[in-house]
Amino acid sequence: QVQLVESGGGLVQPGGSLRLSCAASSDIFNNYTIGWYRRAPGKQLELVATITSSGVTFYVDSVKGRVTISRDNAKKTVYLQMNSLKAEDTAVYYCNRYGSGSFIWGQGTQVTVSL
Repeated sequence: QVQLVESGGGLVQPGGSLRLSCAASSDIFNNYTIGWYRRAPGKQLELVATITSSGVTFYVDSVKGRVTISRDNAKKTVYLQMNSLKAEDTAVYYCNRYGSGSFIWGQGTQVTVSL
């Protein structure tokens, strides 16, 4: 089973930036479309962005223009560059397969946007 480790979160002021990383334990990871998801306090898990194995990307409207998803298959890692952060981006961020099936969920990484 592929294990995922998210990192890069933290406390940042509105307008700031963070780069999240999702590192996988197996090369199998590279064969799949990967999504970044987030769960804000009191809310359900929501999709943020996806990237296919060939690098085609998708963003939900709420982050479009502020977020860039990328992957480095040699490192078995997917990144989420987040700029112009807003308070409503505060959440625990997770990565996993997008579509049917999932890898073992990681612990996530907390992003807090606050003064």
